[in-house]
Amino acid sequence: MQTITSLQNQHVKDAAKLRERREREKQGRLLIDGARELGRALAAGIEVLDVFVCESLCRSDEAKLALGLIGPSRARVLAVTPPVFAKLAYGDRAEGVVGVAKMPRRSLGDLRLPERALVAIVEGIEKPGNLGAILRSADAAGVSALIATGRGTDLYNPNVIRSSLGTVFTLPVVAAGVDDALQFVREQRLPVFAARVDAALLYTAAPLGESAAIVLGSETDGLSEAWQADDVRPIKLPMLGVADSLNVSAAAAVLFYEALRQRGMRGTATGDARR
Repeated sequence: MQTITSLQNQHVKDAAKLRERREREKQGRLLIDGARELGRALAAGIEVLDVFVCESLCRSDEAKLALGLIGPSRARVLAVTPPVFAKLAYGDRAEGVVGVAKMPRRSLGDLRLPERALVAIVEGIEKPGNLGAILRSADAAGVSALIATGRGTDLYNPNVIRSSLGTVFTLPVVAAGVDDALQFVREQRLPVFAARVDAALLYTAAPLGESAAIVLGSETDGLSEAWQADDVRPIKLPMLGVADSLNVSAAAAVLFYEALRQRGMRGTATGDARR
């Protein structure tokens, strides 16, 4: 296999551009940086188009596992030198593999929820680290699906992929408008609980043990007026110190695990966002 040595190689330049949201939307592709994340994308059936491999950096077991998954896929493998790989890698991790994949096109209509579904809805979570951490907690606590709303939400930012440990690919995740998300949970007949600092109902008193949707907004702007509807119940987490709110990813983890506790630690069967 010929090794790419030039930083001006067109494949390399096109892949590096995918760090920017505008380019991801323009190309309809995303960048997957990290062996574990790439392995989970491949295992989840994400269509990986190219994999840039720097063999001298592929030392971890996870990198070797990811390389093993590339074979059965249709991905094109491109060998690169360490300097070229450094142009593609996002941040300070260098695990030897970076993938380029086709952007998943999922919608609310693709979601297939199980019985006793637990759906997470987040609005306006612009910080990739927070969104990734929420996805990671949702995966761990058995959340059935996550719906991301708000213009600033960027599901496939490389930092979301990394901080979620690739669970953005394995968990049913869709982006939708606020009104569409609210209509969806109503059609699914899910009781809706919105986290608000001014709520009267404590989160442990909310009936989260059956089907439910948990809604969280950003720490800066909170939730929009749509979530003040009569059929949306506000719930709160107690704040006993000087701070008036938790980091949204911490609040999400608390609420997801409270739902899991009420379900007898059995969680829910994961839904399916793909037909």
